Amino acid sequence: MRVGLMVGSDKERPRAERLNGLIDDGKVAEEQGFASFWMPQVPGYLDAMTAVALLGAATDRIEIGTAVVPIQTRHPLIMAQQALTTQIACGSRFTLGIGPSHHWIISDQLGLPYDRPARLLRDYLEVLDAAFGGPGAIAVDNDNYRVHSPVDVTDAFTVPVLVAALGPTMLRIAGERTGGTILWMADERAIGDYVVPRITASAKEAGREGVRIVAGVPVALCADREVDDARAYASEVLGHADFSPNYVRLLEHGDAEDVGDTMAAGDEATVDARLRRYRDAGVTDLALRVVPLGQDAAQRQASRRRTQEFVASLASEFAAGT
Repeated sequence: MRVGLMVGSDKERPRAERLNGLIDDGKVAEEQGFASFWMPQVPGYLDAMTAVALLGAATDRIEIGTAVVPIQTRHPLIMAQQALTTQIACGSRFTLGIGPSHHWIISDQLGLPYDRPARLLRDYLEVLDAAFGGPGAIAVDNDNYRVHSPVDVTDAFTVPVLVAALGPTMLRIAGERTGGTILWMADERAIGDYVVPRITASAKEAGREGVRIVAGVPVALCADREVDDARAYASEVLGHADFSPNYVRLLEHGDAEDVGDTMAAGDEATVDARLRRYRDAGVTDLALRVVPLGQDAAQRQASRRRTQEFVASLASEFAAGT
């Protein structure tokens, strides 16, 4: 299992320092030996694709990915052009994570339709596949897109695609058509009993191997007496599940009731043991979201540093299968 970091919006940094701070975070993650660095497209925050391209230019080894970019906000051909350009900046270390997002973002915030997301994803992937097939003219006509356009960005790189797949239809599409899935708010039982069997069966039927299951997992080193408060804090700052019916339905397949319940929290042995349970459930890649704890910025900074240094120390062990 590969161990990476996932970041989000950083409200403690001044706005003028957020982009440079994010790039510094990626460089530190690479220096600490993490395998990957994932950035979501947070509403109203830094643009993930732009930031990932800059991260690629500032790093040398680490995989850099989006987790995830909503498909409704970018035409698939424009997404393909941007992804190919980003892949050049990243020196073939970029992975494009996409998904249909949630109604409260797409409809309520942006005023766009949130209809038949699975069908939209299938049609979207058809355009991406054609655009990623190499330079030349592409012609795709389906229910959602009519694309007749040249693609002339690069012939040097492909772009791996992962999908935020929560429901059975999405998991089938991810297994059939992409390199795997990126998960959030999925605990060990939901992954092992629900996600893994469906996506791997679909991939096998499609003749695909090496399907990736990237699990976003909050993590914090803390005393045993602080675990309950840490879980409640994680649910508050990372977004309650009841905001998104898609997450609620995913949680029903496991034991967790909110994002805090998926968290690896406690002392070193407790965090290690929980991350191993994710591995044993079938996770191929951890995308750890460090949740800093403390009453002020200095305490939270120290908490972040301790937690990140500890999980970095586990990365080589998990990669070696120990």
